Amino acid sequence: MDIVVGIDIGGSKVRVGALDKQGDLLAMKETPIEAQQGPQAGLERIAGLIETVLNDNRVTRVSKQINLGGIGIGCTGPIDPLRGIVNNPYTLPTWENVPLRDWLSDRFGALVTLENDADVAALGEYWMGAGKGVKRLYAITVGTGIGTAVILNGEIYRGLDGYHPEGGHQVIDPNGPLCYCGSHGCWESLASGPAIAQSAQHMMKLLLEEEEALADAERDAERLRLKESALFAYQSEEIEARLIAELAKKGDPLARKIIEQAAYYFSLGIVNIIILFTPDMIVLSGGVMENAELFTPTLNKTLQGLEEIVPVKKVRIRQAQLGSYAGLYGAAYTILQRL
Repeated sequence: MDIVVGIDIGGSKVRVGALDKQGDLLAMKETPIEAQQGPQAGLERIAGLIETVLNDNRVTRVSKQINLGGIGIGCTGPIDPLRGIVNNPYTLPTWENVPLRDWLSDRFGALVTLENDADVAALGEYWMGAGKGVKRLYAITVGTGIGTAVILNGEIYRGLDGYHPEGGHQVIDPNGPLCYCGSHGCWESLASGPAIAQSAQHMMKLLLEEEEALADAERDAERLRLKESALFAYQSEEIEARLIAELAKKGDPLARKIIEQAAYYFSLGIVNIIILFTPDMIVLSGGVMENAELFTPTLNKTLQGLEEIVPVKKVRIRQAQLGSYAGLYGAAYTILQRL
């Protein structure tokens, strides 16, 4: 039986799955990637997971004669998909110029592909998820960062020299916060999970400073209302986007204000994407988008003004269906495309 392996490598963990040609996930294992231990340790850890899933009872029960069709990899970037190299000391410390594709190909004697993790997640949604069969699919993952990918006619869109376009670093507010990419106010620095948490810290700091500086602060009804936020009961390291979203759902005034600001910036990014690409569908995924309903009212209001320019109402905006498994499916699909 033909089996393909899909691998999803993130900054914190690696997930490996064995799938058949019909897209059934037969076995899956994951473990911390622990990149700081060095790439060789990481490569051996990945190889061990591959061997584990291939020998899983759910795989051998289907067929004792297993033919490994190939190994597809989605990895947090920067990567070079043409040369099969990971060069990412940012979210994978010590992983610089790692020949991941060739190393695994030599180890298992199989076809190996390497793609950006956002690309394979989008491809997974195209193959088995919300974007099944969509001709022009734009996928957005909002979590620790904002990853984007474009699928055209079932193929990953590649930029110059095979580079992965970084929609998450489009500039939304040139007066905004500095991003690690070197730009000010890019989408990721305004609407990602960490950006939402940093916005909360900033607003809370301003409220406390105003309390000390202004004699009439308590007479200001809006400030008083915001200062009653439950966020002030938490330590700074506890304040994350997920907590802010939970409090916003409960009506917490400051949490709602923070989310509304993030939703506004998020909506501006979506507007740019629709104007530039006019895709059939936009698929949303990632931890922040688990609370997409908090962003929807602002998004809908922002999109209303575009109807005279582009066919906004025809662009379907959907939640991803495969969740954290999208990368596995998409990575495996890169092999099936080659076969």
